[in-house]
Amino acid sequence: MKRLVFCIAIGLLMTMGWLQTASADALDDIKKAGKIRIAVDLGVPPYGMTDDKMQPSGSDIETARALAKDWGLEFEHVPTTGAARIPALQTGKADLVISTLSITPERAKVIDFSLGYAVLRTVIAAPKSVNVKSLADLDGKTVGTVRGTTHDTQLTKEGPKGMKLVRYEDDATEAQAFLSGQVDIFSTAELLVAPIDKKNPARQVEVKFVLDTFKLAIGVKKDEKRLLEEVNKWIATNLKNGRLDAIYRKYHGNGLPEVILTQ
Repeated sequence: MKRLVFCIAIGLLMTMGWLQTASADALDDIKKAGKIRIAVDLGVPPYGMTDDKMQPSGSDIETARALAKDWGLEFEHVPTTGAARIPALQTGKADLVISTLSITPERAKVIDFSLGYAVLRTVIAAPKSVNVKSLADLDGKTVGTVRGTTHDTQLTKEGPKGMKLVRYEDDATEAQAFLSGQVDIFSTAELLVAPIDKKNPARQVEVKFVLDTFKLAIGVKKDEKRLLEEVNKWIATNLKNGRLDAIYRKYHGNGLPEVILTQ
């Protein structure tokens, strides 16, 4: 009986806000550690890649470094892949994800998203000789995709029933599968098509059609409200002062679109 009364009392106190939950606040933990762990996939140039000295580079890396510097923190790069980005947040391996992470309803159920800081277009690509112009033309075809990406989700939901999807763990593996002739048609980020063609011009790969254009956001673990607020403040400030536009322009050759600048 005493135990029951105690449990009820504790429950009432928590409901009234007199007791805090045992879970730590992520923003406080980051400040205490003096560093911020940010997951970035280096297989999606020019968002994430390695430079000629084999060091992390790209617009997402520069964005991550800028955020860490502005917050007075050490930047720790957490390597990831498309499929591993959200698990990195959920398991506490990373504090943030800045890695071509587009906003989708499915992902919003398990993580929180910041304001948009960049954009990404996903496409279907194939050799020049392959005649595909729409999703309907993929019926009966084998199509490569990267597991856990928005184009994987879109093709799974909207692709024709006769299409066979082959999932790869990251963009580099998918590109190698195409170059070696394992697949002829694949979904990817638009900016990856030219580098793939450059590696093997004999295959004459080109964009066949655009799947979608996505806002890219910074991923934050669910319900870390203070951390999310600080991230949004940082994005808003750096959109206003032109810094995020300059970073995007440096790597992509054009500025951020109005859909990002006027949020």
